[in-house]
Amino acid sequence: MIRTRFTEAFGVEHPIVQGGMMWVGTADLVAPVAEAGALGFLTALTQPTPEALTKEIDRVRERTDKVFGVNLTILPSINPPPYAEYRRAIIESGIGIVETAGYKPQEHVDDFKAAGIKVIHKCTAVRHALSAERMGVDAISIDGFECAGHPGEDDIPGLILIPAAADKVKVPILASGGFGDGRGLAAALALGADGINMGTRFCATREAPIHDNFKAAMVANDERATELIFRSYRNSARVARNRIAEQVVAIEREGRPFEDVAALVKGARGREGLVSGDIDHGIWTAGMVQGLIHDVPTVRELVERIVDEAEAIIARRLAAMLAPEPVPA
Repeated sequence: MIRTRFTEAFGVEHPIVQGGMMWVGTADLVAPVAEAGALGFLTALTQPTPEALTKEIDRVRERTDKVFGVNLTILPSINPPPYAEYRRAIIESGIGIVETAGYKPQEHVDDFKAAGIKVIHKCTAVRHALSAERMGVDAISIDGFECAGHPGEDDIPGLILIPAAADKVKVPILASGGFGDGRGLAAALALGADGINMGTRFCATREAPIHDNFKAAMVANDERATELIFRSYRNSARVARNRIAEQVVAIEREGRPFEDVAALVKGARGREGLVSGDIDHGIWTAGMVQGLIHDVPTVRELVERIVDEAEAIIARRLAAMLAPEPVPA
């Protein structure tokens, strides 16, 4: 059993988190994550309305009595979703843990904290982590450059970013980006984190609600099989390399505006692919950790394997490297 500040503060068995993922963070994945002793997050905006989110929360509770949370990601938008209504649905459903991410979360953090909810804020830079800590969040999830989704614009990999955050941030830290096995968990703990946050690795599980073709692609891909899109628009996103992602990168290299890629990167188009199984239909999010994914286990098998591997590394491999103290003459 690995106990950390994170497991103690958030009441979970293992220091492993399944973060919010658009179209993937549903009850089908979150409930088995909770049952395996890790912390899973429903993705609020995957649900079309706040009322639908309330029903999805109920679906998780029908399957498990263990702790889980909800992710609310706040992004600038011409037609923003009704964030306040989603926030209210989360609070009124009695959720105890929320993962926030994105743009100016202060009002959301304030409201969640007033309701007695623990907040984990996901960010990509130490300065943003410190800002969130001042807002009153209970933990930080720090995303290194290896991560799927939005890695920020600083391009700092986890090997530097995690200990840099641990040097300055006082609340518990989750290491995110590039984690998928027990070696990663042991390394994250050694770097000063209190647990790991995984996205891509949880997508390659039997319960993940995406087509098996995508799971097979993640097993077949290596660590080079991603593209960074939207770099020229200062909104970098790491996605799986496919025909659409390569088109987007080519258009950006020509210096063309976002309007020229908008139809290619629509969320609805990506979701259609996840359902149909066409891995080239739209963009889909995946990280460099694909190079460490070699099978599609159940969620429970994955969590137990990661914990067992990490415990063995800490208790045996690393402990064996400590030379015994010399016996005084």
